[in-house]
Amino acid sequence: MSAEDRPAGGGGRLLTGVAWAVLLLGLWLWGREITDGSSAPTTGDVAAVGRPLGTPLPPAHAPVEGAAPRHVTVPSIGITAPVVPRGLDASGAVDPPPYHQPSKVGWYEGGTKPGARGVALLVGHVDTESKPAVFYGLSAARPGEKVRLARTGGETLEFTIDDIQVFTRERFDPQKVYGPRESDRAELRLITCGGTYDKKARTYTANVVVSAYLTGTGKS
Repeated sequence: MSAEDRPAGGGGRLLTGVAWAVLLLGLWLWGREITDGSSAPTTGDVAAVGRPLGTPLPPAHAPVEGAAPRHVTVPSIGITAPVVPRGLDASGAVDPPPYHQPSKVGWYEGGTKPGARGVALLVGHVDTESKPAVFYGLSAARPGEKVRLARTGGETLEFTIDDIQVFTRERFDPQKVYGPRESDRAELRLITCGGTYDKKARTYTANVVVSAYLTGTGKS
């Protein structure tokens, strides 16, 4: 993101405000099964990176017993971070990672445990008032790259990225963000803010959503 896309003085450049609120509200609604499963957003509502020609993707590994994540690594874009469980706040929305811990990633522990069938959710800040945060480079991820997740018990799961999309806040689709791409897989979502910084609204205009699926297991 260029400097002109950021507000003077850096105020409000956190995963609070509208973009994060949309993400949390979407999860709140989706978790209560009251979304309508509407069709895909029209052109312009979602930007997708897509899979480059000639980039083969490995077969999915069968789901395994789920366990809480401890650490996430995305080697291709330099992400390596501890993972902390996050629950719901008093209003019923998911608590984001703590303001004072921008280098940590939050796992929604009320949802799927990584490795189990379904979608496990990881969320992180894109920046702080003064510097990039843990998921600042998330939009640079590409299909075929790996996400490694160390779990309690000493096992490491390897996920392969198969999709990167940017959802505008007006057309945020909970089913597409949080729902499984294939029902029989163990999947992972990494989510942060994206688009440009809206100085008037003091928030970002979109959410970056990286989708991955389980392709291997091993020991830490």
